[in-house]
Amino acid sequence: MLTKRIIPCLDIKDGQTVKGVNFVNIRNAGDPVELGKVYAEQGADELVFLDITATVENRSTFAQLVKKIALNINIPFTVGGGIRNESDVSSLLDAGADKITINSAAVSNPKLIDILANSFGSQCVVLAIDAKNISNKWFVYVHGGRIRTDINAIAWAAEGVSRGAGEILLTSMNHDGTKKGFAVELTCQISSTLSVPVIASGGAGTHQHFVDIFTQGKADAALAASIFHFGEITIPQLKNYLKKHNIAVRI
Repeated sequence: MLTKRIIPCLDIKDGQTVKGVNFVNIRNAGDPVELGKVYAEQGADELVFLDITATVENRSTFAQLVKKIALNINIPFTVGGGIRNESDVSSLLDAGADKITINSAAVSNPKLIDILANSFGSQCVVLAIDAKNISNKWFVYVHGGRIRTDINAIAWAAEGVSRGAGEILLTSMNHDGTKKGFAVELTCQISSTLSVPVIASGGAGTHQHFVDIFTQGKADAALAASIFHFGEITIPQLKNYLKKHNIAVRI
């Protein structure tokens, strides 16, 4: 049985880890290098680094900060934010990233997924989808959740995989930072129809929320930020809880 992955997320703004609610009301959450090191030591399965203002500020991700974090961890490392082309990906892989996530640039130019998958392999390309439920329809948002598109999130996930994305990072903007649980139904819809792993993001607040997203939501991995950053739940505690609930995890 494949183990379920627990993935802390470092949302980076001005070189610091931050966290908001529903993509706004951002507050500082600490030094990303130190946090990354702690999570690796605690048994996190992977680490995700998202430069949340790179696209809005029309610049590339901070490669130097990526390098500092990569030197302090020994787990798979995924990096996203402001990636627009093969050169951006090469720079981040050279800095120590194992995988990259693309969102806004892929929506603007879907062929970018094909190009990156062909150049670096599907296992390297994670399609990040920021989705918001409006009148019972899930729409894709870009530019750090600032701009709504008319793209259906479920259809976009399927297209991304058909173009070569090896994984989907699915964030519900409605649930983000609320600590009221993941978007279980949406995650299940996407996980059930795709052949690649789906990482659920947005809404983690209790140990039971992770059980729900792995069982009912059929997620392959669960990503969280504030509950880990502020010590509300530790990764060892969470994994022991999941194991007691018959969910396979790497201890």
